[in-house]
Amino acid sequence: MTSSKHLLFELGSEELPPKTLLTLSNALLNNIVKELGAADLTFTGGKAYATPRRLAVLIENLASAQPDKTVEKRGPAVQAAFGADGTPSKAATGFAVSCGTTFDQLERLKTDKGEWLAFTQTIKGQATENLIPDIIRQSIAALPIAKRMRWGSFSTEFVRPVHWAVLLYGSAVIDTEILGLKTGSTTQGHRFHAPQKLTINNPEDYQDILYKEGKVIADFEQRKSIIQDAAQKAATAINGIAHIEDDLLEEVTALNEWPVPITGNFDPRFLELPAEVLITTMQTNQKYFPVKNASGHLLPHFITFSNIESSRPESIKQGNERVITPRLTDAEFFWKQDRKKHLEERLPSLSSIVFQEKLGTIADKTERVVKLTEFIANRLNANVELAKRAALLAKTDLMTEMVGEFGNLQGIMGRYYALADNLPAEVAWALEEQYFPKQSGSATPSSTTGQILALAEKIDTLTGIFSAGLIPSGDKDPYALRRAALGSLRIIIENELNLNIRDLIAYSITLFTHQFDLDATRINVVDFVFERLKGYCLDQGYSADEFDTVIAVKPSEPLDFMQRLQAVKTFRHKPEAESLVLANKRIRNILKKSATKPADNIGMLVAAEEQQLLKAARQSAADIQPLLAQRDYQATLNRLALLRNDVDTFFDHVMVMTDDLELRASRLALLNLLAGQFLTCADISRLQS
Repeated sequence: MTSSKHLLFELGSEELPPKTLLTLSNALLNNIVKELGAADLTFTGGKAYATPRRLAVLIENLASAQPDKTVEKRGPAVQAAFGADGTPSKAATGFAVSCGTTFDQLERLKTDKGEWLAFTQTIKGQATENLIPDIIRQSIAALPIAKRMRWGSFSTEFVRPVHWAVLLYGSAVIDTEILGLKTGSTTQGHRFHAPQKLTINNPEDYQDILYKEGKVIADFEQRKSIIQDAAQKAATAINGIAHIEDDLLEEVTALNEWPVPITGNFDPRFLELPAEVLITTMQTNQKYFPVKNASGHLLPHFITFSNIESSRPESIKQGNERVITPRLTDAEFFWKQDRKKHLEERLPSLSSIVFQEKLGTIADKTERVVKLTEFIANRLNANVELAKRAALLAKTDLMTEMVGEFGNLQGIMGRYYALADNLPAEVAWALEEQYFPKQSGSATPSSTTGQILALAEKIDTLTGIFSAGLIPSGDKDPYALRRAALGSLRIIIENELNLNIRDLIAYSITLFTHQFDLDATRINVVDFVFERLKGYCLDQGYSADEFDTVIAVKPSEPLDFMQRLQAVKTFRHKPEAESLVLANKRIRNILKKSATKPADNIGMLVAAEEQQLLKAARQSAADIQPLLAQRDYQATLNRLALLRNDVDTFFDHVMVMTDDLELRASRLALLNLLAGQFLTCADISRLQS
């Protein structure tokens, strides 16, 4: 029986990039797990560890060897295995040689298709110790490192210079070389608190030894939780609440092996600046957690973390306070300078920034978006002048000092500067909301003007980049067109805007002046948008076949599309659904395969069953018209479901493809009438049973 032991691998290095530490850590674990699986080595679990100076993986209960395998090889047929003189043929002896044996050691395999030469061999599994070195090397080589570096005279490459490597299987070191380092059982603790070497005798002791002897919290999630709790505790001590965003929390976790909270202060005068400016300065430049009061307003404090337990924490506090002051002073200067100039005065400078070579400058884009917002606003019966005003000023904050320093504040500063210019609040908020939704699942614009501007901006980008021939492929989407398409759909659907997306795309395309194929571009953009809609619908819990039923009738309004989709989803669970779906498939197949053209008028139906179905179909056609006018697709399908019995009776008693061509044409016309009614909502024949 194969025994098992824990495996520990640790790679020590110079400080790793904090923003990618967690990604590297998870990738290393996943890569090793994948390679172990490929090698047929069993284990019960795996855990990753990551600190600024190390990546480590613990594999629990890893089998000591691969299982033995029995391999059976089939050779030539027995009838071809011997020559005329009864001696083995070249094919037979060649097969034996390829198996590493002799002809007399071969077996015979009988099957229902004949008898064959065969060779069965048991391949003994390799020892884990012999396989691990290559598994580790391959796992490191496959890490998602954008740019690898070399150091000293070494030819090896990694994201940072490496200094030690631990590789233990049980209590024994697996001797090998990893990135030019000889493996061992010795790790290093905290750079300042415990710089001495530490010996790991068993993999399961790794985390405790680093914590107790090395002043290192190796578990990333544990360290993250400690930082979050310590930040809130420090904020509570000054009657505040720590403002903690996930990205910064992970970055601070990646910067500290032994995190110690430090509370600092700044001059209250800076609270006159927009809160977003202060938060961005503290988070982006200094990696500080801002502090707010119970009402959500900023307090003149921050929480930072030191990677050491200092005997003079006050000095660290004062040092951080000295650093933040000039940062905030710069932001204060930008704020005052920017407000000396109205947003409208910045319009001419938009001509100096190229949006895209074929599409012109930001000023050109602004001109197109103004026209597109007018187009959308008119269709929504919204305030056209507010929409156009917002579109005109949408990109002017890009020319401010503040946004030049903090790009993530674009739109936000536009709102502040618009309010300072005494522009309508609806316009000001639209300048920020043009970038909504900022990410998957985040809020869409709340104001009508914001919705119009955000939609116009995204549609212009989509159609423009497609017209320039820069269609996304694979993972490459430098203009974030997938996000723009999904954002456009969410704005329309989630705010219940009755807008024809095909019309928006078609109009937007006409606003470009460079040479390109308008029809091909329009088709490509529409297809691209509806592909994103499919992903959105699947995420919302709809099935692929439900989506297919609706896309088959080509609705042009995303909101209308979703209403049809919901009706189909509800309809398919009705008792009548399966029968009607099958009937629809039968109707569609008959119409598709028939060489006879349906009659223009249904005039020759004689059987009682077909006359009854005609009567029922005409009545349902009349009944669903007002329902369709109200877009009540649920009620429409419910009404059509009442045709079930008449349809079933018709197919049970009537032969559609009769030899009487005139009668056949009339019956086909009846089926055509039925098919047309069901296609008013969706093509339910596409539903899978």
